[in-house]
Formats: sequence, C-alpha cells, structure tokens
Amino acid sequence: MGEHTVTSFDEDLEAIDRLIRDMGDLSGTMVESATRALLSSDNPLAQRVISDDAVMDAKQRELDDRAITLIARRQPMAQDLRAVVGAIRMAADLERIGDLAKNIAKRVGAVGQNVTPRALAQSIDAMSLMVLAQVNGVVSRYVSRDPDGLRTLRAEDEKIDIKYTSVFRELLTYMMEDPRNITACTHLLFCAKNLERIGDHVTNIAENGYYVMTGANLPAARPKLDETAMSALAD
Repeated sequence: MGEHTVTSFDEDLEAIDRLIRDMGDLSGTMVESATRALLSSDNPLAQRVISDDAVMDAKQRELDDRAITLIARRQPMAQDLRAVVGAIRMAADLERIGDLAKNIAKRVGAVGQNVTPRALAQSIDAMSLMVLAQVNGVVSRYVSRDPDGLRTLRAEDEKIDIKYTSVFRELLTYMMEDPRNITACTHLLFCAKNLERIGDHVTNIAENGYYVMTGANLPAARPKLDETAMSALAD
C-alpha cells in the first residue's frame, strides 16, 4: 500500500512538471511568434498569439488545481512541498510571459507596415532572440534539475537590460528625427519594454527553480541595468 502511495505521489508530481514544460514551450512559441508578427506586420499570426493566451491561462488553472489537490491529499514535506509551491509560482510567471507576448501581438496592427527602419528592426529582433533564449533555457534547466545553470541564466538578464536601453535610445532618436514616426515608435517602445519584462519573469522562474532544487535562495541583489529612466532625463 505504501509503495502504491509513493508511486501515485510521484505521478502527481510528474503531471505538474509536465504542465510546467508545456507552459514553457507555449511561452517560447508565443514570444517568438509575437515578435515575428510585429516585425513582419503579420496580423493573422498576431491573432494566433492572442488566442494562445487562453490556452496558457487554462494550463495555469489546471496546474493550480492539481497542486492544491496534491497538497490537500498528500501533505508533502520538505523538498516535495518546495516543488509544488515552486511550480505554482513558476506557472504564474509563465502565464505573465504569455500575457506580455499577447500585449506585443495586440500592437501589431497599430504599428503598421514599413515604419520600422532596418537597423531598428534588427535591434528589436536581436533583443527578442536574447529573451527567447532565456525563456527556453530556464524551463529546460529546471526540467533537467540544473541549479548551477539557473544561477548562470539569471545573471544573463543584465544583457537584456542593456539591450533594452539601446533600443529605447534608438527609438527616441528615430522619433526626434521625424515626428510622424512618434505613434508607431511609441507602440514599439511598449513592445520592447514587454520583452524586457519577460526577461524579469524568467529571472523569477530561475530563482524559484533554484530554491526548489537546493532549498537555498539566490542572493537578492542582482544587476539591473535598465538605464532608460536616466537616459530620458539626460536627453
């Protein structure tokens, strides 16, 4: 009877892990598709991202239900409890990543066609690739139980902050050169900020994953190099 209980408990944990993997895969797809839709003015693709957000929300609700039921029935202790609570927290961050990808997709129509100069499009694309690598990497490192990898990945967020500052300044320059670009570039600014915020949610996932595996917290202080507020004042 005891062995059966343990097996059933392991299956419950695996089901929760599987949902985290599914949400991670979906969040990566949404981020990649939203950015591609933005840079190519692909409205049908943008609508698909917006529709995918409902799928993401449903997966989060399923994970929360499974986790709460597992806690109530199994009363997990120590590392098992950390795993369940950590999964709830990570799912919340993955759901927010989906929301931010949806927000980018919703601006595709407003940005319109042929308004993004090649250099700026390349900058936003480069930033999105950095963010996408973080999104895909954090879930794979959690699934493979790689706490050192999560620590390293968390530190990589500062590169996204630096890139966001660069894109922010490029957009301001482009708007000052031609006021007709202000509306479209304002939407692009929001999109770039959403990408930067996705990076922040990845760091939250990395921190929670690290705690689940080790029982220790990563240092609270980490580099935060978004200089846009200062640059705006300086300009």
